[in-house]
Amino acid sequence: MFSKSKKYNFKLKTAFVMLFAICMQATAQTNAWKPASFEIVKSNYKTFKTTQYAHVFSGSKHNIVRLAPELQGLTGVELALEKYKSEANSPLQLKFKESATVLIGVFQENNSEYLQADKLQNAKLVLENGVTVTGLPPVNVYAVSFSKGTQTLNFGKGLFAVLGVVKASEKLQSRNAAFPDGKLWNPTFIVEGFSDEKPLFEIIGGENKPVIDEGMSGTEEIQGGFEGGRVVKVGDTYHMFPTERAGEKGVDYYYDRVKTKIGHWTSKNAIHWKRESTIYQASGTYAVTEDDNPMNDRRAAIWSYMPIFNEKANKWYGYYLAYTVSKTIEPNHSFGRIWRCESTVEGINGIGGPYKDMGIIMEPGLDSQPWEGRQGVASFFPYKVGDKYFGFYSGAYPFNSWADYPKKSGKGWFVALAESKSLEGPWLRMNKGLEPIKSMHPTFVENPIVSQLPNGMYIAIFDGGPDGWGHHLPNMIAYSLSADGIKWSEAHYLPIETKVDKWWDIMRTPLCLIPEGNDVYTIVYNAIDLKRRFHPTGMVKVKLNKDVMESKLKELKR
Repeated sequence: MFSKSKKYNFKLKTAFVMLFAICMQATAQTNAWKPASFEIVKSNYKTFKTTQYAHVFSGSKHNIVRLAPELQGLTGVELALEKYKSEANSPLQLKFKESATVLIGVFQENNSEYLQADKLQNAKLVLENGVTVTGLPPVNVYAVSFSKGTQTLNFGKGLFAVLGVVKASEKLQSRNAAFPDGKLWNPTFIVEGFSDEKPLFEIIGGENKPVIDEGMSGTEEIQGGFEGGRVVKVGDTYHMFPTERAGEKGVDYYYDRVKTKIGHWTSKNAIHWKRESTIYQASGTYAVTEDDNPMNDRRAAIWSYMPIFNEKANKWYGYYLAYTVSKTIEPNHSFGRIWRCESTVEGINGIGGPYKDMGIIMEPGLDSQPWEGRQGVASFFPYKVGDKYFGFYSGAYPFNSWADYPKKSGKGWFVALAESKSLEGPWLRMNKGLEPIKSMHPTFVENPIVSQLPNGMYIAIFDGGPDGWGHHLPNMIAYSLSADGIKWSEAHYLPIETKVDKWWDIMRTPLCLIPEGNDVYTIVYNAIDLKRRFHPTGMVKVKLNKDVMESKLKELKR
């Protein structure tokens, strides 16, 4: 699983300071500037709402990830990225019913591809570092005044952004919003519903607060909340097998992730949950050596339980991750091993177990590769394709080479495929494990869960990575598609906070994509509120666009 730094407390305090500073900046100017109406004259340019995730340029994946509140809700103009960089664009003409001020985003890059601020005549700098656009330089926002009537915005060569139009009477107070460089978010990524593509899923709503939170029945012995696992639906009942960050009293909460449990929870509506039992309990015993040594307790932390019903055997199988745990080395979860277990109760209703261990199916060994890193094998999910099985397995904190073993690790969270003729195994790393799958995202894919859409296309839903702890990742639930279960598409990210109140700072792991009929799917997920120790569980519903689904499958088969 994704591991925070061993300097966790320092980073957390820093995050609080940054969060406080951002809040203070926001309260300094809480009112959005009043918009002025305008029309685009004789062109194919489209408008966009200047909000979080707004798609600023056509023909691109660049989106807004930081935005001064003064700009919130204004109407911008979506320019053609490459045409403006090369000055092959058609003139942009706007018609104003009254005198107005156009807010122009100028990228702080001394490069001919970008409009230079000195080319803006009679412009006033109103927001320094006022917007962050993924993959692009920092943005200063200038106010340019125009009189009533049709006006041409022809500032010269180079890319700029039209972020909104406000009334000429609006008092624009200048300040430095201090938002970071958009190049930190690299590579850029596709946000569902905020790109040139039609969305596969529409976010239709969900719970505006956690469905399992601290203090609720069943959470009494879980200090740190939840992360990862899977939810399945049997008949009219949802069964959830989360990793419970149980922790210990009087111990710093970084170590909640050491003494873990696998719980079994049930619900009739994915909102109200009841804890049924403990499936597994980790020992929490720390390693005595720095390497992968049998002297160490290799079940010190248990994570990522994945229940799979084996129709042939007529029973539930469970696949889960067991770690060695270091008290001083980052990551403190190390040398993961994947165990398989079986329910002792036959049939689909035997999902609650009890379960018995059947042995390790994947572990560090001679066929491991350096990219699997100190944390690998870090998760596993099997799925059937034709008459064989594939399984996503993962690695994290990679070694550049085996010379870096056992503790000189880098950053990266990767997945690759193993294959088998049966769910029992043996499981073999495909292509000898030489390369992780980077088509989904080049540096972060965690805990993919695979299912099939109605047209047979495979979909993997997974943790898209945090925007926090020094990382600049999408911070959203992600999905990737495949026609054959082997080749996987570039990830798309689901901005569920557009329809659900955002109670989290860090989005973490989706536990399911459950079909409910009428093209509606349920997603249960874990997320983090940085102000709290307890990591809650949430729920959202999405609706599948079947026309987009069919077009996606055609694209994948080309």
